[in-house]
Amino acid sequence: MPLTQQPTPGPVARVAWQPPAPIDRLDRIDLLRALAMLWMTAYHFCFNLNFFGLIEADLYRDPFWTWQRTAIVSLFLFTAGLSQALALQQRASASLFDRRFWRRWSQVAGAALLVTAGSAIVFPASFIYFGVLHGIALMLIVLRLTAGWGGWLWLLGALALAGTFVAPWAIAALPTLDVFNTPWLNWLGFISRKPITEDYVPLLPWLGVMWWGLAAGQWALRHRPDWLGAADAPASGVRRGLATLGRWSLSYYLLHQPVLLGLIWLYLQWA
Repeated sequence: MPLTQQPTPGPVARVAWQPPAPIDRLDRIDLLRALAMLWMTAYHFCFNLNFFGLIEADLYRDPFWTWQRTAIVSLFLFTAGLSQALALQQRASASLFDRRFWRRWSQVAGAALLVTAGSAIVFPASFIYFGVLHGIALMLIVLRLTAGWGGWLWLLGALALAGTFVAPWAIAALPTLDVFNTPWLNWLGFISRKPITEDYVPLLPWLGVMWWGLAAGQWALRHRPDWLGAADAPASGVRRGLATLGRWSLSYYLLHQPVLLGLIWLYLQWA
């Protein structure tokens, strides 16, 4: 009796394993950045009202305003450090040959040049030559070079902040160090007198804030990743809107001041 031939099973489709896509954003980082953007908008709105003579405020010396500026810039730079921690974890490389890094860096540096050009038109005597975007562009490179230094980043950050207080004493003791007050070197932040400019974010002390953001982000990603939020923002609501604002921070930063100035100017024309 012949054996019944069993059907030959067809070929089994093999699907190659794909690693999960890198997570480029975590919503709580974007929410922190959005908070800084909204706070900055309110601050600049008051600055513009003062510029047009609609209010009277000493935004350059009154602690109520100067401390707000310090807090806003700190929040910006701290979240920039957090973002770098996330970017470095997903790409597993701190190489300066990362094309994606340089693409983003060129956007920041290009925006910084636009800020310089625009401020030179509006404030020719106090234009912005080393503001927050200029500082971030340089600090991003420093962070790439020091990203693997682990816990030392906390100490480096503290030293960068302390440098601001040491500089006036050191320059007074050694007058030759006054060269650091010149426009060629004051971007380092080792100064005893502030330059006349509308925005000034030198390496000292602000690199310290960004180092702390990087260190905090690296620690949180290892031990408490949920603290930084989720990759997907909520489908709707205020939280999603804020997260979206945080993701488009550079574009918003470039556009918000021309829009605010334009709106106030139009109001004055119609009032």
